[in-house]
Amino acid sequence: MTRPTTGRVVPGQRRNAGAPATGQATVPEPGAARIAVDLLGGDQAPAVVVDGALRAIQADPAVQLLLVGPMEAAGEVFAALKPADRSRVSALGSQGSFRPARPANAGWVESGVRSAVLAVAQGEADAVVSAGSTGATVTAAALGFGRWPAVRRPALAAVLPAVAGRVVLLDVGATVDPDEQALAVVARLGSAYASVVHALPEPRVGLLTIGTETGKGDRLRRAMPGLLSPLALPGGGRYVGLVEGNDVVSGEPADVVVTDGFTGNVLLKGLETAYATIGPPGEKSVPRAAMLLGVDGTVVVCHGAASGIDLAAGIGLAADLHRRRAVRAIATLMSEPEVIDEQ
Repeated sequence: MTRPTTGRVVPGQRRNAGAPATGQATVPEPGAARIAVDLLGGDQAPAVVVDGALRAIQADPAVQLLLVGPMEAAGEVFAALKPADRSRVSALGSQGSFRPARPANAGWVESGVRSAVLAVAQGEADAVVSAGSTGATVTAAALGFGRWPAVRRPALAAVLPAVAGRVVLLDVGATVDPDEQALAVVARLGSAYASVVHALPEPRVGLLTIGTETGKGDRLRRAMPGLLSPLALPGGGRYVGLVEGNDVVSGEPADVVVTDGFTGNVLLKGLETAYATIGPPGEKSVPRAAMLLGVDGTVVVCHGAASGIDLAAGIGLAADLHRRRAVRAIATLMSEPEVIDEQ
C-alpha cells in the first residue's frame, strides 16, 4: 500500500536501537535507561520539568537522565539530589538561554528537543521525553532518527483507562489531516503497539466515527472500512469495524481506536479532563503521555500542561519502552505484508 520513504533510516541502522525482535510481545529487560529530557518543554518549563526529573530519579533507581536545556535549570536538579544520585544525572546545554517572556514556539525552545534527539542518535541517551511543541518534536524526531519505510506520517499513541481495561488511541496529535493510506498505516501502527507493549495476541482495531451503521462519518471515515477490512494487521490484529466515543470509555469493542490527530487530540484532552474531575474507569496508573510511532527512536511526548507527576510518568514510560526494545519490535511487525493472502 505504502512505498518506502526514500532517504530515511531503515530500522536497524542505528547502533543503539536494541536487539532484533521476534515479532512477539516483549518483556522489559533489566538495566539502566538513559533518558534525554527537554528542560524547556511545557507551559511551566523549566520548573515543572525539574520537578518531574526529581520524581523520576526517586521512582526508578536504574534510570539515568540527560537534562537538555539551560544550565541553571539543570543545576536546580543537581542541587536537590542526594549526593549518591548525582552521578545518574548529566546536562547538555541547548542553544539559547531561558527567557520566560518569549513565546513557547520560539526557535530557542525547539533547539532543546533537537539537541535531545541528536543525543539519542549519537548514542548518548536511549530515549527522548518532551512536553514541548508536538510539531517541533515530531519534526525533530523524523529528521534526526528517520522514518520507517512503511510510514509517511508518524503517529502519537496514547493509552486511556477504560472500564474493560485500557484502550490505545491514535493518532492524538501528530497528523491532523491524514488521507486514507496514512490512516490505514495508523491502524497497523496501533495493532503493532498493542501487540508489543500490551502483549495482546490479537488486538481488536476499531475506527472512530459518529455511529456504527454503515456509511456513518465524513468522507475519510466512509472510505476507510473498505481499506481496513482486507488489511493484514501486525501481531494478529483484526479490524472489528466502526466505534463511537463511548466505546473508548467502555473498552468493550476494541483494544485500539484509530482516528486522525485532530479528533484524537480533542477526545484525549476531553476525557483526561473528565477523568481528573470524576475519576478514571478501570486501572488508574496509565501515564498521561504518548509514544511517537513511525520513527527509528524512542520518543515520548507529554502534554504542554503536564505536571511534575506527568513528566515523571513520561520518563518512566520512555524507560519501559527502551527496556522492552519496543521500537525495534514494533518496526519488525510493521515490515510484515500489508495485504491478506486469500489464496
